[in-house]
Amino acid sequence: MSIHTEARRITVPQLMAYKGQRKIASLTAYTAPFARLLDEHLDMILIGDSTAMVGYGMPSTLAITVDQMAAHAAAVVASTRRACIIVDMPFGSYQESPAQAFQSAARLLAAGGVDGVKMEGGSALAPTTRFLVERGVPVLAHVGLMPQYVHTMGGFKAQGLSDEAAERIYQDALAHEKAGAFGVVLEGVAERLARRITQDLSIPTIGIGASPDCDGQILVTEDILGLTDGRIPKFARQFADVGALINQAVGQYAQEVREGTFPTLDNCFGVKK
Repeated sequence: MSIHTEARRITVPQLMAYKGQRKIASLTAYTAPFARLLDEHLDMILIGDSTAMVGYGMPSTLAITVDQMAAHAAAVVASTRRACIIVDMPFGSYQESPAQAFQSAARLLAAGGVDGVKMEGGSALAPTTRFLVERGVPVLAHVGLMPQYVHTMGGFKAQGLSDEAAERIYQDALAHEKAGAFGVVLEGVAERLARRITQDLSIPTIGIGASPDCDGQILVTEDILGLTDGRIPKFARQFADVGALINQAVGQYAQEVREGTFPTLDNCFGVKK
């Protein structure tokens, strides 16, 4: 008799316990097929608001809605068994007030079944982090380069290069830790700053374009697979050119259709003529 043991999903407390013990591997996913392929390899999967750009072709992350994020989250959760699943809070769904943030987070947790939410913002959003955590919503903070702040930051630029800017981001990370965040994403910050924050915080840091000394790393999956339309970020190494394989496969399919050599129903099921 064989005994089948179903893998248990990694929890937020487990991610926190990885601090100083092992690196946290994470990527983004927005659809069921990608989520299934990523699940066995990763500790955390993020349904990022980057799906606005990657999945919908929008010019920025600002236009995606809570309902859209909830739908993508539900697909990812239903297609995974192991990774801890976190979802981005979209722009405009939490900045107005802690109460608004809780309503949005509750919608995402209930509809998507995710394990927690990610929220961009500096020290000013720390009270919102505390409000959510005290009401049972795990929060992954996000400081440094924040895509939802693209207009006030003047574009996608590296952050924390001056002493003053570095200190501000450092204090942002500390504020979210004190407010109860289970981790903090450090995006596009100077390596020395990312290393300092990682050393001083008791919660995990997840780097994206930051230091390899962070407690974990996250990238957009499409960037590392050659599926991004246009130039990928300098910090995103391309591990495979899946786009070229898709292009080749679709081209072969189209050629067979046009040449009349595409398999028929009889061919597929061995029907004798």
